[in-house]
Amino acid sequence: MRNEYWKEIDAEFLNINEVAALLKVSPSWVYGHLRSRCKDPLPAYRLGKYWRFRAEEVLAWVKKHLNGA
Repeated sequence: MRNEYWKEIDAEFLNINEVAALLKVSPSWVYGHLRSRCKDPLPAYRLGKYWRFRAEEVLAWVKKHLNGA
């Protein structure tokens, strides 16, 4: 039961490589768009040394930038 719970929680988040694959860019591009000097960074959550993303938030960010924001 506990393992199923964590699998469900884990399925809600993407890691750097999964976001890079989703956007068809390199992982270094993703890291670059997380930096504080980036005007509009990718929506992400930092958990210790790890970054996690919600797919729907990343896709909304892409859509916003496609519309010329």
